[in-house]
Amino acid sequence: MKEVRFFYVPDVNMTEELPEEEAMHALRVLRLKSGDEMMLTDGDGNFYRAEITIAATRKCMFRLLETLPQKTLWHGRLHLVVAPTKMMERMEWMIEKATEIGFDRISFISCDNSERRVVKTKRLDKIVIAAMKQSRKAWKPVVDEILSFDEFLCENKEGLKYIAHCYDEIPKTDLFGNLSRADKNEDVTIMIGPEGDFSINEVRKAIDAGYESVSLGESRLRTETAALAAVMMANLCKR
Repeated sequence: MKEVRFFYVPDVNMTEELPEEEAMHALRVLRLKSGDEMMLTDGDGNFYRAEITIAATRKCMFRLLETLPQKTLWHGRLHLVVAPTKMMERMEWMIEKATEIGFDRISFISCDNSERRVVKTKRLDKIVIAAMKQSRKAWKPVVDEILSFDEFLCENKEGLKYIAHCYDEIPKTDLFGNLSRADKNEDVTIMIGPEGDFSINEVRKAIDAGYESVSLGESRLRTETAALAAVMMANLCKR
């Protein structure tokens, strides 16, 4: 039995043609042809069963056979906030795996100790789309442009807000314990710092802005590992 392939078509109800990159993959890599079935996702909570009607050199036309609304796999919205690392490959790996696990949005921030202050969000968005299709998710996480720490902190966030850090002099509670006791329907925002951690001044600013000081455990984690651990904890507690 041939495996059903998933394709991302954000405006699926207003078109009958796969986007160019998706069409090239369908026709040149997978060698799909007219009459083959495929699954589409709009990244907004729906799958669609579709049939290829025209398989040309660069065009792949389809007709929709069935709309399949999906239920969310977790409650509330999971928002990850990360200071990107110097080695962007680590961020790319993290965002791929976080998408496979499941979350709703990622924001990048530039901090006092940041070694990277530029992020190519278009490339990251492509990684998110590929991971969404591979893991068969119906929702595409939003990838935000990078902001300064202070700019992000000025944005009004609803729900539970946490900042993870390693300063012993600032009291912390356990993130997993907090999430396991919280209302599953609450939105969650979790901030993860750069390789050198947030500055202590940034942690205090976040606490003043309503963020709770938390620990991810006893081990000292790399930025990408901490971000992935936070997504996993939130996902487990909000099922």
